[in-house]
Amino acid sequence: MDASTQAPAGMLRRRPRVQPARRTAAARGRVAVAIHDIEPATFERCALIRDWLDDHGVDRVTLLVIPARDLHPLGMRCPQMASWLAERRLAGDSIAQHGFQHEQLRRAGRARGLLLRSSERHAAEFVGLNAQETRRALDAGWRVLKLAGLEPDGFVAPAYAYTQALRRLLPRRFRWWAGLWWLHSRAERWGAQPRGVLAPAVGMAGDGLLRRALAPPLIRAGGVLCGGTLRLDLRPATCAARVRCTRWSGCLGAPASGARRSLTTRC
Repeated sequence: MDASTQAPAGMLRRRPRVQPARRTAAARGRVAVAIHDIEPATFERCALIRDWLDDHGVDRVTLLVIPARDLHPLGMRCPQMASWLAERRLAGDSIAQHGFQHEQLRRAGRARGLLLRSSERHAAEFVGLNAQETRRALDAGWRVLKLAGLEPDGFVAPAYAYTQALRRLLPRRFRWWAGLWWLHSRAERWGAQPRGVLAPAVGMAGDGLLRRALAPPLIRAGGVLCGGTLRLDLRPATCAARVRCTRWSGCLGAPASGARRSLTTRC
C-alpha cells in the first residue's frame, strides 16, 4: 500500500470501548408510597409505618387523612396528630383528603357492590350520594383539614370508589386525585380536560396467610408493569406490625443503595 492509499493511522486503531452510562434515579425506578386511613384511632400505627419507611430511605410519602371520622374533626379530637401531620408536611410529605368520614352512608347498587372487596364496601363513602350530598361531604372534609392547618394537596376516594358527581367536583378543589389505576391532575388552563397517567396501585393484602405470602412478589411485579414507578399503598390494618413489613421490605430496596427514589403521589 503506497502513501496515497494508506489509511490514516486513527482508522486502524481499535475504537475505545464505550462505558455504559450510569443508571439515573429515574432508570433505577421510583416509589410513590401512600399511607391510607390516617385518623386518631390509627395514628400511632401510621406513625410507626412512617418511621419504618424512613428507616428504608423513603423520604417522601403521601398521607391520606380522614378529616372527621365519626363526625369528630381531627384538629379537635387529636391535636397531637394534627401537629405530626404538619411536621411531616414540612419534611416533604404530601397531605391528601381521604373522603370525609370514610363510611358509606348509602347502599351501593348491586353491580357497583360486586366491584368492591368485602373489606372495602363499608368505606365506599361517595357511592349512592347525589350531586348535592357529594359536594357537601367533599367541602366539609376540605374545611376541616383547612381549619386544622392541613389544607390538602390532593384527594383519594375511600376504597377508590369514584362517582361521576365526585369526578366533576374534584378539579375545583384539588391539584391531583388518584384512582386505583390512574393518577389525574387538574388542567393547567381553563376549559381543558384533566390529565391522566396510568399508574396502578399495589398494596399489602391482609386477609389470610396466602395473600400475605403472595404480596411481596406481586408488589415487585407491579413495579415492573408500572414502567419504573411503583405505587405502593399501605394501610394500618394490614401492615402495622414491623415484622410483617420486613417480609416485603426488599420491594423498596436497601436505604444505602438508593434502589428506588421516593416521591409523593401526583402526576
